Amino acid sequence: MTRLDFSEIANWQLFEDLVAQYFREIKDLEDNNLTEVQVINSGSGPDGGVDIILNFRVNDSIVSYQRNWIIQCKFYDNLKKSNLDKLNITTLIDEYEASGYLLICKNTVSSGVINQFARLKNNCRRDYHYEIWDGSFFIKKLYKTTDLHEHYFPEFFKYKTKKAENVNLKSILPE
Repeated sequence: MTRLDFSEIANWQLFEDLVAQYFREIKDLEDNNLTEVQVINSGSGPDGGVDIILNFRVNDSIVSYQRNWIIQCKFYDNLKKSNLDKLNITTLIDEYEASGYLLICKNTVSSGVINQFARLKNNCRRDYHYEIWDGSFFIKKLYKTTDLHEHYFPEFFKYKTKKAENVNLKSILPE
């Protein structure tokens, strides 16, 4: 496997675990102002639209503040609006006192879902955020978290490691 690919993720539980681990890892990335990250998994069984609760402490160089997110993970090949019809996302945000709702998908999202989130954003009377990360967007984020590659993407990790070894060998071999 020459690139990160969700085909290496066997099931929805592993996908949810990957998402949780991603957020645990991002605190240490250089391009953010996070001082604290708390990831709470909702547990197994029906989750009512909440797989992970994410609490960030952010420092913007003037003040430190808290941001809370509800994260829903979907391991579908193509997420359709009907897959979300039973959820009242705004009520969930209220109930969990969150800043927003993040939907992270393994693959693509239908135009119905995109339009639903656009309506939520446009009709929001509060400062709530409604975000979607489709599979390709999430993969781009995962390239920055190299510590996750070995566990979740073993074939890609082998390829990457072998390629690095070949580069290192070339640098020490005489010409």
